[in-house]
Amino acid sequence: MATATPPNPGETNPTPELTPAPAPSGSVNALTGNVPAPEAKLADPEDSTPTAKTPSTMERVQAWRQKNELVEIAAFFFIGFVYDVLTLSRIDDTLTMVQQFVYLGVLATLLLLEQKHPEGAEPPKALAKVWKWREDAIHFFYGSLLSSYTLFFFKSASGLTAFLFLVLMFGLMVANELPFFRKLGPVVRVALFSLCVSMYLSYVLPVVIGKANLWIFLLAQVLAGGAVFGVIRLLLNWNVLDRVQVIKQIAIPGFGVLVVALFLYVVRVLPPVPLAVTFSGVFHDVKPVNVGKGREYHLYHEPKWWKFWVKDDRDFQMRQGDVAYYFFSIFAPKGFDQYKVTVRWFYDDPDKGWREMSKFAPTLRSSGSERGLRYYALTRNLKPGDWYVVLETEDGHEINRKSFSVEKDERTEPRQFKVTVHDGSGQVSVRESSKPESAPSAVPPAEPPAVQQDMPQAKGVP
Repeated sequence: MATATPPNPGETNPTPELTPAPAPSGSVNALTGNVPAPEAKLADPEDSTPTAKTPSTMERVQAWRQKNELVEIAAFFFIGFVYDVLTLSRIDDTLTMVQQFVYLGVLATLLLLEQKHPEGAEPPKALAKVWKWREDAIHFFYGSLLSSYTLFFFKSASGLTAFLFLVLMFGLMVANELPFFRKLGPVVRVALFSLCVSMYLSYVLPVVIGKANLWIFLLAQVLAGGAVFGVIRLLLNWNVLDRVQVIKQIAIPGFGVLVVALFLYVVRVLPPVPLAVTFSGVFHDVKPVNVGKGREYHLYHEPKWWKFWVKDDRDFQMRQGDVAYYFFSIFAPKGFDQYKVTVRWFYDDPDKGWREMSKFAPTLRSSGSERGLRYYALTRNLKPGDWYVVLETEDGHEINRKSFSVEKDERTEPRQFKVTVHDGSGQVSVRESSKPESAPSAVPPAEPPAVQQDMPQAKGVP
């Protein structure tokens, strides 16, 4: 028989613990039947940061070019200038003229292609790989051409004119890259191209024809205008620009530059290239000396110890009977058989101001050598004060000017002169010479017979 044992008074039955079943990773929701998506494993925050692409060398170069655009322009302009300073030969050198003609042809091609394939358009297939360097090529060719013309003009005019010309050219190059001028289209580039063609023909035609005057310069501007007109016709035929754009962006700047150049030549601002003075000075005496088959010119000047670099008598110490000589050497291309120059002497009169004291107009014959044709003029009626002597071409263009002052010399002791020797090759050397007091010539020394016949003594010697 079973009996129940009563529990102890202080004892209780423990409640059994329910252990929850682990939820399956893919458990199904009882209400919806959807399978919840598995939890995504969190990634390392550093791994979620995108890695920047390392720029290539070409990309770094392009970035630098965009940031330093004006520096790049100046660099290529300067490189072109230095290149011509180091390599440019005589102005009548055939290779130089052909090289510059090729440069102008390349520039014309690039300018036309830039209009046909503007920024953002597909580049020409033949130049696709190098098209991005077209700006640098244009700057280099402009720098090379303009520096050549600057050097040529420097030889035919004063250094200040050449410097201002170079500054003007560089200013136009920089203006070409400014946003304001870019909005105008190819205005500045066409003006530069027209100027380059004008300057090229202005020195090539005199070399080929053998003359340098207003009519030759006018012919050069007409031919340059033909080049601008050819560009206009091509752009109209390609339908790249309409007629209004062609007039504003091509015709006005292109022809306008030629008109300005002609005006500057007429008013004698532009020098008459290719004529150039290679040596000149004012002296106490000039003596031609035959040496073998050649001829040297001995040029006497009284040196000042505090002006050791001066090789002529720009501070002229005048004694009784002294004569002032102006010696010059002119380079002209081989095609110039002969041409006439004019030497004018001017004196600053205390009462009347500057006035012309004498004029001498010899006809010179050129051999085309580097030393040029050497000649001299003189004036006897010296007075204390300021003077200058001018050398002009037959149509009145000034190619050289020498200023000097005259002071009365009260000394009586013999003077010591230095002799500058200008030899047949154009080399100049200086040596000491003790010159007797009677040495300054009362009459000009005899010139070579080929030139003597063109020297009008009554007019040439005041």
